[in-house]
Order: sequence, then C-alpha cells, then structure tokens
Amino acid sequence: MIAACEWKGMTKANVFEDIESDRERLISMAQRIWETPELGLHEEQSVQVLIDRLKEEGFDIEVELGEMPTAFVASYGSGNPTVGILGEYDALPDLSQKVTSEHDPVEQGAPGHGCGHNLFGVAGVGGAIGVKRAIERGEIDGTIEFYGCPAEETLVGKVFMARDGAFDHLDAAITWHPGNLSTPTLDRSLALDSIQFTFEGVSAHAAASPESGRSALDAVELLNTGVEYMREHISEKARVHYVITDGGDAPNVVPAEATVWYYVRAPTRAEVERISDWLSDIAGGAAAMTQTEVEHRYITGCWDYLPNHTVTAVIWETMQELGKIGYSDDDHAFAADLKETIAGEQIDASLKDVPEEYVDEIQQTGLYDIPVPPHAEGDVGGGSTEVGDVSWITPTGQFRAATWAVGTPAHTWQATAANGDFGQKGAVYAAKVLGGTAYSLLKHPDIVDRANEEFDETTGEQSYETPLPPEAEPPFDITS
Repeated sequence: MIAACEWKGMTKANVFEDIESDRERLISMAQRIWETPELGLHEEQSVQVLIDRLKEEGFDIEVELGEMPTAFVASYGSGNPTVGILGEYDALPDLSQKVTSEHDPVEQGAPGHGCGHNLFGVAGVGGAIGVKRAIERGEIDGTIEFYGCPAEETLVGKVFMARDGAFDHLDAAITWHPGNLSTPTLDRSLALDSIQFTFEGVSAHAAASPESGRSALDAVELLNTGVEYMREHISEKARVHYVITDGGDAPNVVPAEATVWYYVRAPTRAEVERISDWLSDIAGGAAAMTQTEVEHRYITGCWDYLPNHTVTAVIWETMQELGKIGYSDDDHAFAADLKETIAGEQIDASLKDVPEEYVDEIQQTGLYDIPVPPHAEGDVGGGSTEVGDVSWITPTGQFRAATWAVGTPAHTWQATAANGDFGQKGAVYAAKVLGGTAYSLLKHPDIVDRANEEFDETTGEQSYETPLPPEAEPPFDITS
C-alpha cells in the first residue's frame, strides 16, 4: 500500500472550480465523440474536437507525432517541471449501441465506444485546461502537456510516439481509464508483441492435382500446432493467442496464401521477445515442412506497465479530496438495469482484487462512485497497454474512474451505453483528478524529484528501447 502523502491538504480548489465551470462543455464534447465513433488511426473528427478546444485555450499544438495524422501534443507554460496528461479517443468495431439497457445498436455492425475513449481524451483535455488556467493566474510554474494518443485498442499510438521521442522530456505523466470503480492503479500489465505470419504456397485443384499444390493453410495449421507444444515451456503468466485472418477461399482449391495473427504477452519485455523469437522459429519450421515461404510482419509491441508509487499517491490524495462523483437517482437506476444484463461471474471477477471491506457494499448497488483505495499492488493483470511504454520513460501514475455499471466488462455494448450517458459525468470527475494531480506536481517540484528518484531505483540499469524494428510504420490497415 502506498503511504499517505506529506503534502495532503494542499489547495486545488481553483482547478476543481475551473473544471466544474466547463462541465457542460466537456460533456458535450464527450457526446460528440460518442456519436461519431472512429477506429484507430482514423479518428479525424474525434481528434479535431479536442484540438479545437485546446487551441481556443491558447495551447501550442504539434500534430502528426509518430507519423500518425491523429496523434498530437498540446503544450502550455514554460520551464520545468513538465507534466504530461495522456488521452485516447479511438472506438471499437461492432460495438454500436443506443443508450438503453437492452442490446440495440445505433447501426448494426458499426463501431462504438465500448471502452470509453470518448470520455478518456475529453477528461484529459479538461484536466489540462484547469492546470493551464492556474499557470495563467501565476499560481504555479512549469509546463502542462496533453498528449492525444490514437489507436490504443491496437496498442499502436504511444508506441510509435515513444519511438520518436515524444515523451522523453517529461518529468512525469498521468492518465486514467473508464471502469467499474474509482481507484488508483498499482497492478502491472503484460508486455506484448503483435505479429502476423503470411505463408505463400502454390495453388492447385484440391481433388484433381493436389500433388501440384503447396498449402499455405497447412503451414498455418502446423505453426499453430507447434505453438501448442511450446505453451508448456513458457511461464504461467505468459499468453499466446491467435486468429487466422486468411485461410483460403474455397475447399476445392489448395490455398496459395494464408495469414495468422499472433499476440504474445508476458510479464516482462525480455520474456515476450524470447517467446516471439521461438514463435518465429516455429513459423520457419512450418514453412520448411510444407515447402512454402513465410513473411513476418511485426505490427507493434509494448512494454509492461511500471506504476510509480509517488505519482500514484498524489492521485489517491486528489481522489480523496474530491470524494464521490455524485451520480443522480436516474443514473443509479439506469446502471442497475445494465447490471441486470451482466453475468454474475463477470461481476465477481471484476471485484476479485478489491479490499474485502468494500465488496458487499459494491455488490448491492449498480453504480459505486466512492473512491476505493489502491489495491492489487504487485499483481500482474492479464491485459496490455502502451501506457507501459511511457512508464519506462518517465514516472507514470494512472487510475480508473467509475463510469460503468458495477461488473461491466470492457469492450461490451453495456459499456457503450454507459459511455453515452452517466459515464460522461464520471469523465468530469476524472478531469478533476487529472487536473488536481498535475497541479500538485507542478506546485511542488520536490514531489517530482522524489518520483524520479523512485523511477531510477525501480528501473535500475534497464532503460526503454522501442520494440519496433527500424522499418516499422503505423499499421493503418489494422483497426481492431
């Protein structure tokens, strides 16, 4: 557990009031992005909503970071400390949903904000503006930056931004994510590699002259079989999963081309790389066994998340100062209806690491907006995030805010429904947490110094290196 902060009780009231005065505008921005969901690297309308607001407030804007048109950084102030707030705005395929407690897409098969990124970026903008106004009034010195990070769902945006040095000058970074509860994040994530293997064979009639063909699909199947035998010999926390994206067109034709897409996850970057090398060896063996050729396409990769306890402690103190989000009776009623559509085991799973004294109270409500202390310290979750890359470059803290009904899994229609309704109030709360935390870091550079001392001790001799090969380009064809 992180210790109570020595700086508890510092005034952030002006920042909170400034953000509160922008409440309706922030909610309107979140709604606009929710109504026009765009997939990763194609978030043209969404990013413009954020940039227009930041320009209006006098931020300097730099666009097309990491060779991505929808990546940008907005800066205000001068000198150090320099604190960055990270934001996202990409949607997910096939998660269109109306604001209702029944599955009812706005448009069948269309994208939707099932992970709450319509809230994510807007909250960051709100927090950055609150801090900017404090700098403008002369209350604090330093620089506040907002990072518009595209394509989080494919783990692309921050990785390419980091490769090009976008975060190198930061003294600290903070971010958040929509979720079931309001709580700081101390658990770690899994590092990841995303790789496609495309096999090229020889087409032939599968019945009349199969001996003339060389099946690319056979090679894919042999690769997948080889991976099954590899699983026993990698760590328990490692995960290897795949999908065949192209297996041929007809059963009476020997497939001349086939593609399989792999995710490799493990608790450390080094272990991911070892498994990925093994995976590539298996792919080469599969090609040799089938007399086909194999091409490796490295799409992206990310590091594990390294929580900074000093920054996270400031986040927690800010959450305690703010208290509950303050949802209405109607919000609680809608959340309760959504909760009824969620399986009991999913609700239980969402609470498995929550402190025991909170669980009963949380289970009895549809929407729990009281801050929960940081927990799961040292645990390694099953997911991956390219916030991990930033956390190995500069001290980083993050939190979740209660924007969904209790037990709501990410990437579901229930999350999309909440993100188009009461979750937008949660985004205003998140903006205040981000703004208040950044204010404290800029007001008290000694906290930033301590965060960097912790960072140096934790990372030791291991420094960040991009997982991307030199020839890698943002994968504009990969949207999910």
